[in-house]
Amino acid sequence: MSHGRFQNPFQATLTGLRDLFGRQQLADRLTDDLRVDGRTCLVTGASSGLGLAIATELARRGGRVRMVSRSRIPAAGEAVRRATGSTEVEQLRADLSDLRQVHGLADELRDRGETIDVLVDNAGVATPRARRTAQGLDAMFVTNMLSKVLLAHRLLRDGTIPNATFAGNARPGEPKPRMLYVSSDSHRGASAIDWEELGTYYDYGVNKGIHNYSYFKLVLNTFAVELSRRLACGGEVDVAVHVMCPGPVDSEIARDAPPGLALFMKAMFKVFFRKPEVAAGPAVYMSVAPGYGERTGEYLHMWNPKRMDEKCYDAEEGVRLWEHTEGLLREHGAWSWGE
Repeated sequence: MSHGRFQNPFQATLTGLRDLFGRQQLADRLTDDLRVDGRTCLVTGASSGLGLAIATELARRGGRVRMVSRSRIPAAGEAVRRATGSTEVEQLRADLSDLRQVHGLADELRDRGETIDVLVDNAGVATPRARRTAQGLDAMFVTNMLSKVLLAHRLLRDGTIPNATFAGNARPGEPKPRMLYVSSDSHRGASAIDWEELGTYYDYGVNKGIHNYSYFKLVLNTFAVELSRRLACGGEVDVAVHVMCPGPVDSEIARDAPPGLALFMKAMFKVFFRKPEVAAGPAVYMSVAPGYGERTGEYLHMWNPKRMDEKCYDAEEGVRLWEHTEGLLREHGAWSWGE
């Protein structure tokens, strides 16, 4: 059976605290002149916390921001407009644990003729126990991994993210689109992918939920690396694909934990972890800095460039994951393509 890095929530929290005191190599690189004027930025999980902070900063830097969330509509969008003075901010409703709603989101973007220049796929949950989705899958697996696979396929194959690889609608002379996956350095040390288990629903409790969170981040990172390979065939970047970990963030990710644990983690987050607007910096930097559009497959842990767990770079595993997730989407009626 698969396992993650941490044995319990307390170990995960203490590791996050240690990360705060390390050197931050690129912390001075996000300067005011780095902007995304007129470019369309799609941010998932944008109703609160890190996603809201990323959306706010991209709007402040001139982006046309499209915020995806299942709640706080229109309150979150109005908050971003007030904070930035931008009129180019809109919220789109979608529960990304439901594969049908992922398709609905992609349909809306396609039918409106939107062109996404920057995707920040930030949505994520940490459930303390198994929870079935509308398709009978595990909610944490779908939200943290499988829905991201489906959204990537839809945006690329529809040409909503312009590209030559899947849609044949690349824009020569324009800045390369980029896709950024918000992950976690807790993926480091998670087990290799368990192919019999991946995508199978089973009951679990708090400790297995902690394991699954970091394990699914390793699976997500493996997908992101494989996607970066496919979008840079022949060595030329078609769409840049990157991964980042924001480090410990004062967020609502533990809101579904048992009451006592949720209260403890909320207190720890509030006192010791970074505010979302601070933690958002590296994600914003990777979204706006010109160099990240010309290269691909990079990883930032907070402000530090580094390699992910080496398992994420295994090319055979990447291909197998691509095929396995396609099979899961077919099985659950969410694959829209014949091949």
